[in-house]
Amino acid sequence: MTRSLQADYLVVGAGASGMAFTDALIDNADVRVAVVDRRHSVGGHWLDAYPFVRLHQASAFYGVASTPLGGKVQAHGPEAGLHERANVSEICAYYAHILGDRMLESGRVEFFANCEYDSARQIVSRISGERIDVSPGCRIVDARYLAPDIPATTPPPFDVTDDARVIPVNDLARLSEAPGQYVIVGSGKTATDACIWLLAHGVDAAAICWVRPREPWMLNRAVVQPDPAVVLGMAADTMEAAAAATSLAELFLRLEDAGIMLRIDRTVMPTMARTPTLAGWELEQLRTIEHVVRLGHVRRVERGRVTLEHGEVAITRDALVVHCAASGLKTPPRVPIWSPSTITLQPIRAGFPCFGAALAGYVEATRRDEEEKNRLCPPTPYGNSLAGWANMTLLGARATASFGAEPDIKAWADGVALNPARVPPEYVRSAELENTLSRLQTGLPTGLARLAELSQSG
Repeated sequence: MTRSLQADYLVVGAGASGMAFTDALIDNADVRVAVVDRRHSVGGHWLDAYPFVRLHQASAFYGVASTPLGGKVQAHGPEAGLHERANVSEICAYYAHILGDRMLESGRVEFFANCEYDSARQIVSRISGERIDVSPGCRIVDARYLAPDIPATTPPPFDVTDDARVIPVNDLARLSEAPGQYVIVGSGKTATDACIWLLAHGVDAAAICWVRPREPWMLNRAVVQPDPAVVLGMAADTMEAAAAATSLAELFLRLEDAGIMLRIDRTVMPTMARTPTLAGWELEQLRTIEHVVRLGHVRRVERGRVTLEHGEVAITRDALVVHCAASGLKTPPRVPIWSPSTITLQPIRAGFPCFGAALAGYVEATRRDEEEKNRLCPPTPYGNSLAGWANMTLLGARATASFGAEPDIKAWADGVALNPARVPPEYVRSAELENTLSRLQTGLPTGLARLAELSQSG
């Protein structure tokens, strides 16, 4: 016999977006929320992440609105002066704390671990098989629409012969014997993390072969910091670069000259623009790896050989191939966040999913008309190509203008550390900040118009 769920909302997915939405919703509305996840706890893909991963952005931009994940400025190390970035253990502990001490303690949130939500509007336990009916009046919140694919849970997207040595990046930290060569497969943040980790553990750069199917543009971490003068200065520089650019390539070169964008090899024009952040010291380390293979995506790995789209490369017979090639962030079609049947969580301000999910939670709690909600919070897709990045930046700026025009939303957003562009009420406005705000206001119309044109040219 099944029982019925007593809740106003069912949030499907207890990762970063699901947790941020739930936190903001219960903070601003008297509702009951059920959260379901197929994993054993909250935290989403962080529970499966490789052990040396850290946030690529400042901790202050991640987590839930009610409880900052971090906010300290690093005093030592290669990133002294930049804000701290939580590691995987800290992130998992943070979400466990949010669940236990905030959500469950409130008496208004129920968590269903190791469970799936199915099309018959039932929660099904993966452990016991128990089924729980979800009533017609319970609103479904899809927090899985953009759930990333990661190497630990995604098979390599290429053939592997029985005698080849291929591991997911998670297993790097569990090796018992060093190979003669490491072959890193992937172009994104996971691959750069793997390379940096190997170099930090004494692996000679000459022992690393890096297969980069596409060259990536990355954001300079120094210009994405929880300081209005820094973030808004980056936004003003971006609009000025866009206004002056005659092509997508020129836009990114201007952003590079402005210290916003980074590329590992300055002799190659990147075509990939998911733009995770990278620090200057990491860039210097990555540039020491000279054996870079640019022959497209890997098709087959066998002992002593890697076959790619546009050729093949010999590797040592005892080489260890490290799979960092999962698709990561997904780029499905944009859909309205609010529809009659489902709330589908997506980023709203470009590149900051936790803020977008929290904002959706606040708007859900404070607005009734769904057409108005969608007008205030249009979704912003992740960028991947240069044109995709331009489109993401354009739509994110438009969304910011939309929700920022509402006094209560602006006041809420300015009080939330997750919001990268906030100017907190207590912030002392300097002459530098006032000049930055003036530049941004002046540059926005022309910059956005040019981004609209460039985003259609790729």
